[in-house]
Order: sequence, then structure tokens, then C-alpha cells
Amino acid sequence: MNRLGRIVAMLALMAGGAISAPARAETLIAAMSSHQIQITSNYTGSQLTVFGLVERDGRTAARGDPYDIIVTVRGPRRMLLVREKERLGPIWINRTQRRFPDSSVFMTVASNRPLHEIMSEETARRERIGLDNAQRMKDPALDLDVTTARFQEGLIRILSEKGLFSQEERGVTFLSNTLFSAPIDVPATAPTGSYEIDIVLYAGGVPLARQTTNFEVVKSGIEQRLASGAHDQPLLYGLATVILALLFGWIASVVFRRD
Repeated sequence: MNRLGRIVAMLALMAGGAISAPARAETLIAAMSSHQIQITSNYTGSQLTVFGLVERDGRTAARGDPYDIIVTVRGPRRMLLVREKERLGPIWINRTQRRFPDSSVFMTVASNRPLHEIMSEETARRERIGLDNAQRMKDPALDLDVTTARFQEGLIRILSEKGLFSQEERGVTFLSNTLFSAPIDVPATAPTGSYEIDIVLYAGGVPLARQTTNFEVVKSGIEQRLASGAHDQPLLYGLATVILALLFGWIASVVFRRD
């Protein structure tokens, strides 16, 4: 049985176990192809796949609106600093800056169709759906600050150019009326840490069910040993780095020495 078959079978078993839960019109069940990405010396990026199943209560009448799925992946949270530069003669200087505390370094939003077809712009703003809305400040007063909004746009643009922010309007595929999948591309520039996946089921712009899962990006092999050594034994790691630099410098001087 291939990976897809195993995941579909697991979803079916999870759906069977959900029958004993309190009755609801729809229940969202999700599984992932893998919960860990390992970074090695030849790592160039990876891809995970989210599989989901919509379990319907048999006593519920069919809905007039089709199902919609929005998958939002948020990466490690950091304090992000955005600076605005201004040209002063032949040089560029930092003019103003804004700090964005507790912001996601990585974010991707995938849906089965464009967001404006799923919900209104007002609803998307209120529910913080989409790249632009997800990065809005929690304080509503700050959203009215034109300067802050400009820095938010700059933050999204910078991270998008690095491949850390993306929005896929056709990133979710329904394999049947209730079974769907969503591939998640994780670039080589993605930082290590824990990533949260939020999956929401909609119909007619109304959220019906939600499920969350996660995965992590970790270093492995020599990269992990070096990172652990630098963290656990910083003095020894620094001395080893200096010695290696001197050694390679001496070797280079011998090889390229002119007699």
C-alpha cells in the first residue's frame, strides 16, 4: 500500500473513532504525510502533504453551498524588524523602523479557490484570513495607522521574495466530495522550529469545523552536531573555529607560495 493509501486508511479509522464523539453537522479530520523535516548538508527544500476528510452527520441535510477549505501554515514566531531606507547623496541610510513582535517567519495560505469567492473581504479581515490579514496588528487602533500598514506591506513583500510567504488560491484539491489534500512547500530558507497548520472548513463563507496539526523542521547529521556544539560548548567551538581557520590559511599559503 502506497503512502496515499495508508493515509486514506488512517483517515477512515479516525473517522470511525469520531462517531462516538458528540454529534455535530460536520467534523474535520486531518493527517500529514510527515511530521518532521530534517535538514542535512544537501538540503534544498521539502514538501509535505496535508490530507483531510469531512465527516458528515448522516442525519444532516445536504448543504446548498459547496465545501471550501482554507489551510494556513505558520512558522516559528520571532521579533521582526522592518527598516525603511532613504537615499542621502551616494549612500542609503536607515530612516524609520517598526517592530513586529511575535510574528511568523514563515506563512503560506492555501485554499481550493480564491478567497474572495469563499468569503467577503470584511469577513476575511475579521477572521484574519489571508497573508495581508493574518499579519495585522492585534490592536485595532494600529491597523488605522497608515505608516504601520506601509511597514506591514513591506514585511510581506520581503518575506515573499525570500519564499517564506506565499498564497495558493488553488492549493487545496478535493479528491472527492469530502476528501482533500494540500501540498506544503517548505523552502531551504525556512528556519528550524515548530510549524502550526490550521485547517478550516467553510460553506457559504461560514466556518463549520476546524482542525489543527503541526510539524517541525530540525537539523540532523553534522549540522545538528555543530549547532549543538556551538550552543553547549561555545568556548571550545570558538577555539576550534579559530584553529581551523589558521590551519586552512597556512595550507593555502603553502599551496600558492611562489618560490
